[in-house]
Amino acid sequence: MSTHSVEDIKRGSARLRGTLLQSLADPVTGALREDDQTLIKYHGSYQQDDRDRREERRLAKLEPDYAFMIRTRTPGGVITPAQWLKLDAIATTYAERGLRITTRQTFQLHGVIKRALKPTLQAINAALIDTLAACGDVNRNVVIAANPLQSGAHASVHAQAAALSEHLLPNTRAYHETWLDEERVASSGSEDEPILGNNYLPRKFKIGFAIPPYNDVDAHAQDLGFIAILEGRELRGYNVSVGGGMGASHGDPETYPRLGDVIGFITPDRLTALAVAVVTTQRDHGNRVVRKRARLKYTIDDRGLDWFKAEVERRAGFALEPARAFRFEHNGDRFGWVDGEDGRSHLTLRIPAGRIQDDESVDRDDARHLTGLRRIANHLLDADSLTHFRLTPNQNLVIAGVSQAQRARIDMLVAQYGLDTHRSASPLRLNALACVALPTCGLAMAEAERYLPDLLVKVETLLDRHGLRDAPIHLRVSGCPNGCSRPYLGEIALVGKAPGRYNLMLGADHRGQRLNTLYRENIDEPTMLAALDPLFARYAAERTNAEGFGDFLLRSGVVPLSIARSTSIAIEVLP
Repeated sequence: MSTHSVEDIKRGSARLRGTLLQSLADPVTGALREDDQTLIKYHGSYQQDDRDRREERRLAKLEPDYAFMIRTRTPGGVITPAQWLKLDAIATTYAERGLRITTRQTFQLHGVIKRALKPTLQAINAALIDTLAACGDVNRNVVIAANPLQSGAHASVHAQAAALSEHLLPNTRAYHETWLDEERVASSGSEDEPILGNNYLPRKFKIGFAIPPYNDVDAHAQDLGFIAILEGRELRGYNVSVGGGMGASHGDPETYPRLGDVIGFITPDRLTALAVAVVTTQRDHGNRVVRKRARLKYTIDDRGLDWFKAEVERRAGFALEPARAFRFEHNGDRFGWVDGEDGRSHLTLRIPAGRIQDDESVDRDDARHLTGLRRIANHLLDADSLTHFRLTPNQNLVIAGVSQAQRARIDMLVAQYGLDTHRSASPLRLNALACVALPTCGLAMAEAERYLPDLLVKVETLLDRHGLRDAPIHLRVSGCPNGCSRPYLGEIALVGKAPGRYNLMLGADHRGQRLNTLYRENIDEPTMLAALDPLFARYAAERTNAEGFGDFLLRSGVVPLSIARSTSIAIEVLP
């Protein structure tokens, strides 16, 4: 690994350029130079290798099987049918395993080799999509409530969020010079970064916009959450939540997941100023010495919420108003067709672990998700501009703005290609999340995406035994404690510790307003199933009407009340 710290690399990078051009031109290795492996993240890519092949390659005296993951920047996950088809073609040409929807409403492409990086990124830009700031110590892709547009207020929230995403982008031209062959100008290498600063942010920064009563973005898991306050069809403003974050390290009490605190209310016209004030406060006061303590949640805990709020108000130039009442009902997606107020309809499809690919080993249409969605996108090319795709923060897909004349054809294609699994899937299956994990993620300690299908079958078997097939339980699996699948907000969560071994976390609610807690540490699958079985039996026998599994575990004392209070009640604002 590089002997330089991340802060040193950023400082000496000439605004994120480093020696990327030289690394890309080196034909001897499939890897980048060590410092450039850090810098390419700011351009939307991670260097990875196939961990399934590491030993085989080592024995053959070959370097690891290096390839790159590329992540798009798509605020709110909105994609036109034409853009969908272009991304499909890019993935088919340059990547492996199709397209993947992430929990931040982006696409990831995996397995892009070094010599294909530039053509892939150029093709993505030709689709009027970019990857700038999709990774790295910057504001990441802004997530926005994906429940279909049904009013002018929803459209206003999306427009403000998308504009904020643009406002917080880096000013450096490094991306355009490196990948798009734009000429260097006089300021190249020393561009002014008035918001992000010369060294960018201390760590990644995440923003989410929720529209109650749905919390599909898990607003309290964001560094900065905006909770829309609507009166009828009018957007009155936003409650502001700060200090959320899912990342942690096993065995290190200095790191932990945290839910954001609601600090007040702002009107829509003050959104940009408030966001800039929060970002710059973290820029100037975040921990740049101990990287694992560099997220905003630790800045707030180290300095105090009152100090942080006062500093943000000073920088913004106004005081926040008292938070307004709101209520979240759940943090999942609504599946199937939903009719909008404007006569348009919106279809939410379940995409297991967000993976869109064809199973070429099975000779039937219902295993060809990539092909099926390609057919739907082609059909929608001739539709009006209101019809589009929308990625959800729960790794699912909305076909939005569909006219009544188009519905029958879409229903036919959905059925033909087996995309209607939401009709028969259990609530457990519908709401399950998993990160990529092995074989490509370098941080993964255990399986997640590849393990999820088998895990669901085994947990469903237990639920069937106790008559709980229709219980709306949220299950999340993460290959490591960094929390990309937001596992600490799952009623049941597995957090990887080692191959085949996980921490079993229990007790979150289904509204995204309470963290779970450790129930069993470093256990294998039989032990995990044996631990869940008696809890399901108790839940079936003792639950109250409409009581969620996590709420039951809290009420029955399985999850300590003291832990739940410290992470939830302080941030709930209810009517």
